[in-house]
Amino acid sequence: MSKPIAKVLGGPTGHFPVEAEIIGYLANTWSVPTLLILFATGWVVILGATNFLVKRHNPTLGSGDKAAILWFVLTGTIHLFFEGYYSYNHTKMAGQQDFFGQLWKEYAWSDSRYLTSDPFVLCMETVTAFCWGPLSFCVALMITLEHPLRHPFQALVSLGQIYGDILYYATSMFDHYHKGVTYCRPEAYYFWGYFFFMNFIWMVIPGYLLYSSIEASGRAFQALAKQSKVGQNNGLVKKKN
Repeated sequence: MSKPIAKVLGGPTGHFPVEAEIIGYLANTWSVPTLLILFATGWVVILGATNFLVKRHNPTLGSGDKAAILWFVLTGTIHLFFEGYYSYNHTKMAGQQDFFGQLWKEYAWSDSRYLTSDPFVLCMETVTAFCWGPLSFCVALMITLEHPLRHPFQALVSLGQIYGDILYYATSMFDHYHKGVTYCRPEAYYFWGYFFFMNFIWMVIPGYLLYSSIEASGRAFQALAKQSKVGQNNGLVKKKN
């Protein structure tokens, strides 16, 4: 394949960079609309069941907290099961033909590193799956129970997600601009729709939740300081009397 043609079509499988070694690749048998419909249907069921359970166990919970619970259940499920699937099957992703495998191969048009066992992507996804995944479910439970440790753990998980996203973007952009290596096909929707937008969600929502937790923690320490000061003043008054 000549270089000008390769720049448009990609390597033997159509992925970039042209020289990427993607062993045992099998093209998807399900269409993109089918994959998206099945994916969306799964989320309707999971989030619907979560909303039902939350209303049953804590009917007085505010709408903001309910939305946060749904988010942490959503992100926890994606981390633990979807990204965990990649972590476990990374050596054979190119030939996987089950539902998760085909979803990953569709996404890989925007980042072929997922089909080549890239060390950074593998390590990042493994930490995300088995650390932030279970902790997301813990945070959802803490919010439901109005546990006092909700905000420290919410901040921890949110910061971890943002940090992982920044490194994910940065390593790809570094290779693109510094090494001239591109992992995404040239079609704009792969870059902006898959690579950028789908990951940017984990910058925006965790960013808001991190800010919310920092603000809540600040208010808690401020109230504690005021209470402590009042207690000290009352103690001084009693001593004088």
